[in-house]
Amino acid sequence: MDPERVQTRIFRRGADRPRPRIRRGVALLPGLFTMANMFCGYACIVYSLRGDFETAAPFIGFAVVLDMLDGRIARMTGTASDFGVELDSLADAISFGVAPAILSFAWGLSPLGRLGMFSGFVFVSAAAMRLARFNIQSAAGGDKRYFVGMPSPAAAAIPAATVYVYPYGLHDYRAALPVLALVLVPALLMVSTIRFRSFKTIDLQSRRPYTVLLLIALGIMLIATHPRYVLIAMAYSYLASGFIELLITRIRRPKKITANPES
Repeated sequence: MDPERVQTRIFRRGADRPRPRIRRGVALLPGLFTMANMFCGYACIVYSLRGDFETAAPFIGFAVVLDMLDGRIARMTGTASDFGVELDSLADAISFGVAPAILSFAWGLSPLGRLGMFSGFVFVSAAAMRLARFNIQSAAGGDKRYFVGMPSPAAAAIPAATVYVYPYGLHDYRAALPVLALVLVPALLMVSTIRFRSFKTIDLQSRRPYTVLLLIALGIMLIATHPRYVLIAMAYSYLASGFIELLITRIRRPKKITANPES
């Protein structure tokens, strides 16, 4: 028998074999993390309406962690889909848009009346526009090292970390005035063109694994021992990093040389 025919038959048999299907449990795993993210946003709203701000604020932090995991798990298991992307955006709109706005209103914006109510709505609108723009930019590609505009999880972490540090609430309108900046500044940064560093492109495998594990253990220790101060420092440091990045970019940008007409 001709060896070329034998080889052709082997290749055909390999091509005709059905590809191994992903188990249903693995395929549902990213969706479960997304639903858990959505539940954290819902729980934050419920506890905020009860006035239990100390319990409500950490749920946004849990939602941030879950939001970081669902996409990575989907890519690792090969279960990423358009449905998962849309579901993740809707969950983010609740956990990082509606939940922090209601938390901020119940905690400190309510003494301002309509001004406080519409300030919270500005935050929700900015988060929705930020998520819509992120989906469009992700489909079009671009520089994955940076986010254009502050990411909605980082913006939601600003009021959440602040409330977590001082969970007693504000009842005087004069004390509530600074809370406007707490929601309006992150809202404006979400729809701005200021670049914020993305940590998704950091390749942990190329570095020494023991160093990475040691840093992770150190971070867990700091959060476990001093959660309020470490989380608020992380939230505001990332907010400031956008302005630092903008300043560095303008300094490094070469100045245009204008020709002298008299020369």
